[in-house]
Amino acid sequence: MSITQDLSGGPALTQERRVVTEIPGPKSRELMARKEAAVAGGVGAVLPVFVERAGGAVIEDVDGNRLIDFGSGIAVTSVGNSAEAVVRRATEQLTRFTHTCAMVTPYEGYVAVCEELAKVTPGDHAKKSALFNSGAEAVENAVKIARTYTKRQAIVVFEHGYHGRTNLTMALTAKNMPYKHGFGPFAPEIYRVPVAYPYRWLTGAENCAEEAAAQVIDQITKQIGAENTAAIVIEPLLGEGGFIEPARGFLPRIARFARENGIVFVADEIQSGFCRTGQWFACDDEGVVPDLITTAKGIAGGLPLAAVTGRAEIMDAAHSGGLGGTYGGNPVACAAALGAIETMREQDLAARARRIEEIMKPRLTALAEEFPSIGEVRGRGAMLAVELVKPGGKEPDADLTAAVAKRCHQAGLLVLTCGTYGNVLRFLPPLVIGEELLNEGLDVLRSAFAGE
Repeated sequence: MSITQDLSGGPALTQERRVVTEIPGPKSRELMARKEAAVAGGVGAVLPVFVERAGGAVIEDVDGNRLIDFGSGIAVTSVGNSAEAVVRRATEQLTRFTHTCAMVTPYEGYVAVCEELAKVTPGDHAKKSALFNSGAEAVENAVKIARTYTKRQAIVVFEHGYHGRTNLTMALTAKNMPYKHGFGPFAPEIYRVPVAYPYRWLTGAENCAEEAAAQVIDQITKQIGAENTAAIVIEPLLGEGGFIEPARGFLPRIARFARENGIVFVADEIQSGFCRTGQWFACDDEGVVPDLITTAKGIAGGLPLAAVTGRAEIMDAAHSGGLGGTYGGNPVACAAALGAIETMREQDLAARARRIEEIMKPRLTALAEEFPSIGEVRGRGAMLAVELVKPGGKEPDADLTAAVAKRCHQAGLLVLTCGTYGNVLRFLPPLVIGEELLNEGLDVLRSAFAGE
């Protein structure tokens, strides 16, 4: 095998789990020492192994260990790591030019991505987009656009929501540690309301949608004033807050209230978008058509890109020059996005996500029957989670969650945790993962719960 072949990743990388050293291994530990000396301490690492190459649903570290990837870089490499179409298109673009700044001299790739977003996002109305670098940037700009369009200031967000790490998006985010702690003061005119969290709704899941919607509408009407509210911003399937599926009926009711009161309804689909939940967007599940939708993560197969897409008349509210940024819609990232969308279409990755759910949900449910510490199995498509509690009730068990995750890591399975209480294991496998590898990862997860 040649050196070039040995170092190649992408689809050619053998899709197998292989643990040859302790994890992290000696080379990763050496690199971690260098990281600690050179990188700011606030930049953490879920699993301190250093990656040599990756492809499909496997990550290989510098020590030769191959891990099954149930994280996808937090839902970024949905089309697989170094997917062929992403690499091909990005490489072709690199040979032409790397940057001009779309606000100075534009290029076709930026327009082409916006055209694709108009096609795949919910609704058949006229749409326009603006491109940015990160999910947080997209959310900030959605707020800017909504405020400009409505001439109002108040922004409504939800308990357990996560929207980013910039000053405004920290204000929008619910969880304090590690996202907000010590970083204030935050932007004003942000109001938080309840979300329909069925597992923890006090009067029962069957009452959740109606009661939660009534509370939200009452708080907006009485405490804020619908006439003062520029936007309602919500994740249709909450990510960092615990992969919470709002009770069915809740999102359509909130969207209808927004429409009736001239409020811009913003769907934050940064984690849930691009086939992740078994449809192109999580909003599609209940036929909710947002006024604005924010996307990032899975949009470009690993390159930094984000977007705000929405009704043309709303998107055009901002004055010329009011939206943009030096790197927003970088040509190489745009090329990668076109490759990612091509892959999603050609391989029908929405259907692949549904197949992942068909395999994972029954096995996770069986785990819940075997281990009473699993309070709930939830999610859709390839965006699934288990919430861990102390047996006999619903008290969150963050310590057990961390312990199970650590056992998975040591056995060669990369999993992530989340949740306001730190007690949720979330699973975000690449949508291209093979079924044999998927089942092997679930075997490792079962062993981790058993303490093996």
